Amino acid sequence: MTIKLWLSLLLLFLSLFGKAQETVKGKVLDSETKKEIFRAEISVLNESDRRIIQKVQTDSSGFFQLNTIPDGSYLSIQKNDYEIRKLEKTEDFSLIELKPMAENISEVVIRATGRSIKLNDGNIVMSVSGNKDFKTSANLIEVLKKTPGVSIDQEGAIFIGGRITPAIFIDGKPIVMSSQELQAYLRSLPPEMVESIEVNANPSSKYDAEFKGIIDIRLKRNGNLGWKGNYNGNTYINRFSYRENALNLSYNTAKTAYSLQASYNNGISIYKYNALQRLANTNVMQTTTHQEDEGQIYSVQTGADFRINDKNRVGINVRGNFRKNERSRFGSLYTTNKDGSQLIFNTESENPIDYSQENYGLTADYSFQNKGFKLSFLGNYLTVKNKQKDDFINRDQPTTELLSYWKSDMLNNIDIQTAQIDASQKIGNADIEAGIKYSRSDTNNNIRYDTLSVDDRFVFDPERSNMFSYKEKIWAGYLSYRQKFGKLQVNAGLRFENTQSISDAVTRDSIVSRNYLEWLPSFSTTYTFNKTNELSLSYSRKITRPVFSQLNPFRVYYSPLNYWIGNPYLQPSFTSQIKLTYRYKNWVTGVTVGKEKDVMTRYPVYNPETNVLEYLGTNLPYRKFASVETSFPVKLTKWWNVTSQIAGYYNDEFRPYLDEVFALKIYSYELRVNQVFSLPKGYTVNLFANYESKTGNSLYIIKPRYTVDLSVQKSWFNNTLNTKIAYNNIFDSYNQQLEFRHKQIMDNRFTHWWDSSRLIISVAYSFGSSKYQTKDIQKTEEENRAR
Repeated sequence: MTIKLWLSLLLLFLSLFGKAQETVKGKVLDSETKKEIFRAEISVLNESDRRIIQKVQTDSSGFFQLNTIPDGSYLSIQKNDYEIRKLEKTEDFSLIELKPMAENISEVVIRATGRSIKLNDGNIVMSVSGNKDFKTSANLIEVLKKTPGVSIDQEGAIFIGGRITPAIFIDGKPIVMSSQELQAYLRSLPPEMVESIEVNANPSSKYDAEFKGIIDIRLKRNGNLGWKGNYNGNTYINRFSYRENALNLSYNTAKTAYSLQASYNNGISIYKYNALQRLANTNVMQTTTHQEDEGQIYSVQTGADFRINDKNRVGINVRGNFRKNERSRFGSLYTTNKDGSQLIFNTESENPIDYSQENYGLTADYSFQNKGFKLSFLGNYLTVKNKQKDDFINRDQPTTELLSYWKSDMLNNIDIQTAQIDASQKIGNADIEAGIKYSRSDTNNNIRYDTLSVDDRFVFDPERSNMFSYKEKIWAGYLSYRQKFGKLQVNAGLRFENTQSISDAVTRDSIVSRNYLEWLPSFSTTYTFNKTNELSLSYSRKITRPVFSQLNPFRVYYSPLNYWIGNPYLQPSFTSQIKLTYRYKNWVTGVTVGKEKDVMTRYPVYNPETNVLEYLGTNLPYRKFASVETSFPVKLTKWWNVTSQIAGYYNDEFRPYLDEVFALKIYSYELRVNQVFSLPKGYTVNLFANYESKTGNSLYIIKPRYTVDLSVQKSWFNNTLNTKIAYNNIFDSYNQQLEFRHKQIMDNRFTHWWDSSRLIISVAYSFGSSKYQTKDIQKTEEENRAR
């Protein structure tokens, strides 16, 4: 699907004319005192996907006004310290009463907190804005760290269930971004801008088969007329500092919502690596690496959402992300004989790196809704250009004699295009949905190495240089059925995906082509006993395709004697899993069991003659896994809330390695405790602790680690200014240590350290002149003041 076609569709949709809409007015009161509630949030949500169609706030007299309430939607009314209330379109909105949450402040009583968590088809949905657990969080990455079922590693990578890298959705739609761009975007979002987070650990057949997990982030929309803005700035202080700045603007008219987001990040981060490697009866090698990364990131995105009429909506979003990094990497390799009594060699290396990335993205979407029928289109285009220049300089440490010197110049281009159409029809209390999707990705990599010759000239190095391209096309479609039988809801779906791929190692004149079709079923059922108890069971089959970096059959260097090589013959892996989830009030427990076939992994091979350690890619026959996770918040006092999360993991993989087979059953667990203290004068203190037990796989042991974070938050000027200060990883205890299990083969131990122990200062400021009142409402406001 080309950009021209998307723009043509956009112009066609904009040529339509809307109809005048009837307004809906109402008033919100406290059910006990009968007093008006100021700034209660009134949201109109779509029944099928809970997308926010419109949102306003009540004025000081409790009044609100909505443009319209379309078919297939409902009203949600919420305010801090009140129970959430939902109303169908057919109900009376003229006078809405909210029930206050019960409080007991005379004594310390352990009890459930106000409901900030619920299940949607077995998926955890956490409210974010206004949630005390996230009040001190600097950005959305910090929020996700405290979200049940989600974990964040030292580099900001996101995982579900300790093993799944989830797809990130914004307002029910997948976002097509590079990993670096995605992290920068999530760091630009303060929790005050996020309505809720839904964690889907077992997506249905409706979603791409590669999505083993989904995190759907629902943003708070400015449903009021006029403009509104937010600035969010974070400063991270360690040995060096890193700064993040983000500006978000929105402007709403009766028919159109415009948005603009710009961010600028810059600073220095540090990474350290230490390793010991030795085969039996050979030399002992000790490696150290120190890396300083000075980076700048510019990002801008703008979009518009047009409400043509009650039935037709169209949106467009354009974005750009630009990154430049200068890395200085220094290393040493100290080698002795097997008992350490004799020095074999002692070298030092320098590896300056100049890296840049340019991303451009375009998203267009359209939706049509009429009574029980809904049709939607979503198109994405992403282009990424990576450039990197390296110098690899290796010297003898005692004499500073130059041992080797080579340069590399890499150009990597990625183009991704996707288009999908979804249609659904409501028949009674049943929903039938079908869709089709086409995606295409082209990746081209060209890296040239030049080696310094004996006559001090750089000469082309054909052994290391390579050209590699990977092209992939996927046609997919699905059919799903959903129906409610009293308290029981049933979902069933079937998806097909046809994959056509060509990997071309141009330098080696080697081409690998594949064309395969897979059928991927899913099923889920949810039984709601009452408002506080529900049980959900789901099954799905998923596919994981090898990505470009896993297929590229050329060396990617960590150091002169340490690199990894891709495998163009890797097969896709398939995962079947079952998940059971139970919720009692805010206490949620989930159990997952499954099996993955043709697991893709890397394994080390050490050459004692050259002292080279290389990592190669392969498919394992299978891996069995299981997990049990539970999360339960309690309120110890009015000012002290504690949320505890406990997770247990089981991993059993069958791994052939060097003519042997290793099959170990690995058990591990994780504990997280998040304590929130609401202190006088509006201060909020948060103490977060996380412990991960010993874990690993059949080859490596990953040693235990823990982290403790402390943060304080205070709002000023009627909540328009929000200040936060935090110290993450207070004890600098979150480094990762790995050790090879089988010492008869190789003794390999290494440690990764990141500068995650740091002070964070955060400032967020909200501004704007948006007004939700029409003239009628303003008149009512004046009349009330005149009484």
